[in-house]
Amino acid sequence: MKMIDDYKGKRILVLGAGKSGTHAAELLQQLGATVVLNDAKPSDQLPEVVELEDRGIKTITGKQTADILDNHFDLMVKNPGIPYDNEVVARAVSEKMPIITEVELAAQMTDAEIIGVTGSNGKTTTVTMITKILNEERKKGHAYAAGNIGVSATETALKSTADDTIVMELSSFMLLGIKKLHPHVAVLTNIFSNHLDYHKTRKNYVNAKMRITMNQTPDDFFVVNFDSDEWRQLSKRSKAQIVPFARTSEIDRGAYEKNGKLYYNDEFIMNADDIKVPGQQNVENALAAIATAKIFGKSNLAITNVLETFTGVRHRVQFVLEADGRKFYNDSKATDIEATQIALEGFDHPVVLLAGGLDRGYTFDKMVPQFKQHVKAAVLFGQTADLLEESLQKAGVKNITKVDNLDEAVPAAYHYSDSGDIILLSPANASWDQFKTFEQRGDEFIKDVEKLRHKQEEKQ
Repeated sequence: MKMIDDYKGKRILVLGAGKSGTHAAELLQQLGATVVLNDAKPSDQLPEVVELEDRGIKTITGKQTADILDNHFDLMVKNPGIPYDNEVVARAVSEKMPIITEVELAAQMTDAEIIGVTGSNGKTTTVTMITKILNEERKKGHAYAAGNIGVSATETALKSTADDTIVMELSSFMLLGIKKLHPHVAVLTNIFSNHLDYHKTRKNYVNAKMRITMNQTPDDFFVVNFDSDEWRQLSKRSKAQIVPFARTSEIDRGAYEKNGKLYYNDEFIMNADDIKVPGQQNVENALAAIATAKIFGKSNLAITNVLETFTGVRHRVQFVLEADGRKFYNDSKATDIEATQIALEGFDHPVVLLAGGLDRGYTFDKMVPQFKQHVKAAVLFGQTADLLEESLQKAGVKNITKVDNLDEAVPAAYHYSDSGDIILLSPANASWDQFKTFEQRGDEFIKDVEKLRHKQEEKQ
């Protein structure tokens, strides 16, 4: 960790608690700043507040109003999820107060080399694959996964050394709050039309994603998915060396799939079918990880040791268990249409789909081809159940039922299934109509599946 003087004697507002806010506040205090942490939740919902107060960090909880800025601050460290039209943030912008996110602070503090990974889908899996591969055959230091993956970047920066590598998952929200963050390798998995309620336009969203490469130089590398002409064109914005990867397009360098085999610069790496986690999306994630690993000189054995054994990240097409010949998968992280489309395309066996959630004002007709090809039955819940039903009917799916909640959905899905089928939770919607987070939704699904298996075993 670098002990810099940039924040010494400064008054800093940390907006939003949670892991990132708490660790940022603690780190800034160590660097000599006077820190105030503000969160809209009441203190009884923020157990970390007591420890911060004991450390001498002032906390203001239960409200988040612009008058907090009446006390002069030199800088705001903003929770990435708080939008820029929040009244505190909007006033800070109008007053030209510098605003950063926690990953920017972490990047300033660490001596470790940084790999940044962004994209609409596949970030967490790609980060995990890269981290595991970089730790294979490693003689010095360690690779750490941090950022949007759920691990505080500042906490990781505190323990990292110059021998280490930090693989940061960077959301568009995080990237809006960077100034100097400079990944040696930046990875763009894909870009769809996500988070437009936050970014307002797709152009804004794309521009936020492309900030991952804004500080790169010709000595750095930008690993980009070349399966879309748009993403190819975006790569031209970068000053870094472009390293492409592609699953469906023909490219003559980088990482690519050809006839079911994965290559890097014409060197055979492995068979696509040998990747442990299912689905075409995970082939793309693996190609991005291979391209990154090869930049760092990793051997084919290091790569295959990971990709042939890695079973997936929790809530991301995660294999849960097999019961009565049915395989259950938890893809609760599929909070948009594209993620569910990709999940469905990853299975060759008939799928009983569990889907539904927060209504964001769009229909699901884009999914009709996947519904028609892969879905034998569907169990729907949440605000979008009726909209999903309409699209499933257009696809000719006959067995459709609507239930009140996920607890009812799992036994209903089992009822429609046969041995050899896939029972897949892939909601295509955010969870906030019935759950606080997609993680909570996925955990509930896993509990319900385990309960179902227990009941089936009792009958035998």
